[in-house]
Amino acid sequence: MKYVPSIAFDEMSGSAKGVTAAKTRGRKYIRNRGYGGAARTSYQASVKSVFKQLSQAWQNLTNEQMLAWHAAANSAQGRSVLGTKSKISGSNLFSRLNFWVVTAGGSVMTTPPALTGVAAPAAATVALSASAMTFTLDSIPDSVTNLKLVILASEPQSNGVNRAYSKAAAFTSLQTPVATAINIKTDYDKKNGTPTVGNPKVFFRYFYINTTTGEKSADMYASAKLSA
Repeated sequence: MKYVPSIAFDEMSGSAKGVTAAKTRGRKYIRNRGYGGAARTSYQASVKSVFKQLSQAWQNLTNEQMLAWHAAANSAQGRSVLGTKSKISGSNLFSRLNFWVVTAGGSVMTTPPALTGVAAPAAATVALSASAMTFTLDSIPDSVTNLKLVILASEPQSNGVNRAYSKAAAFTSLQTPVATAINIKTDYDKKNGTPTVGNPKVFFRYFYINTTTGEKSADMYASAKLSA
């Protein structure tokens, strides 16, 4: 909760005891101090490690290599090579493509790859019960070479929540696309806890990545509700 301070606190800033004094858009306020959680999942630790590696790798590039990445970023604009069509810089393209390559077990690319785009996955059906949670794609590409499926999921949500795709986060390893059901219950429960009658809904976001170029498809969405 935020409180507007009196003139006595006009120059106050920072945290003390259980409160924090701050200033936003010229307006000063005092709010309850937030401490954040100290716990970090293994996935969060691995993501941090990959980005640290990529940050150092970018600094070690030659000037010619950096210019090549900037040129590739300019030509990539308007193409869904990252699942979006936003304007990006060379360093951003380097990090975003290499993140998936390294996460999939590959080596950092020092020169930009040829970008061709990745088609989005088919619709998916998620079966959720007290004893099972499976993820099944309606279909898969004729060739899944260099293709991995990334599945993100929200924590269990209440019946009143109808859209929580933005809360979806990684909880399992990269999956090879298959036409059969993928059992995700163990990984999901370990990361997010087991869905209950009070919180029976789970929202999913999923996409494909190319493990050799780091390209990402557009996001697809699915949801499931705990069945009896």
